[in-house]
Amino acid sequence: MLDYIRGLASGRPSWPYVAPFVTFIVFLGVSPWLPAGPEVTYPLRVVVVVATLLLWSRGVVSLRVSRAVASVILGLSVFLVWIAPDLLWPGFRAHWLFQNQLTGELASSVPEHLRRDAVFVAWRCAGAVLLVPLIEEVFWRAWFMRWLIDHDFGKIALGTYQARAFWICAVLFALEHGPYWDVGLAAGVAFNWWMVRTRSLGDCILAHAVTNACLVAYVLIFGRWEYLL
Repeated sequence: MLDYIRGLASGRPSWPYVAPFVTFIVFLGVSPWLPAGPEVTYPLRVVVVVATLLLWSRGVVSLRVSRAVASVILGLSVFLVWIAPDLLWPGFRAHWLFQNQLTGELASSVPEHLRRDAVFVAWRCAGAVLLVPLIEEVFWRAWFMRWLIDHDFGKIALGTYQARAFWICAVLFALEHGPYWDVGLAAGVAFNWWMVRTRSLGDCILAHAVTNACLVAYVLIFGRWEYLL
């Protein structure tokens, strides 16, 4: 059965890059309609996405890092940019530019009663730090930015720069982050630039993971759960 499923996708070179991200987004969209709560649906989402990665994406994921220290510094810098507006200007994100019908409302995906559930919080943190950076970098930087340059993206080297692809990718990455689209745009530009600079998927995953790890730590220490959308 697994060989049959792999065979169906073998003629679709985009599939290994797209499948984990799409699976994650579909789960995100249907979760509110499922009979179980997030304490069940979120771990299930993680398990299914990991299974998708293992089934289809192992051949396109590279965790090889060439500039570890610089990637960590970039990740820390993006984290500081992410929290800076709210620290410098309290109430900044209440403006209609950030909360509207297009971007949605600022609210955490973690219900209040689960914020003291150690098992659920562990799942949520693991998903944010270990899984999301991997599937997003594979989708946005390893696939989408190249696909925008040429739909036959396999002949386009990782990190190839084209202004149109660079900025479309950054803008769509920003919109994915809803009320945080402004800092999401800054992060998208930073991670796109790092891919162009390093031509390394592993370095982009590391930088993204450091940013998310810092955000998770910030949430747990200061109770700013709105950062976990």
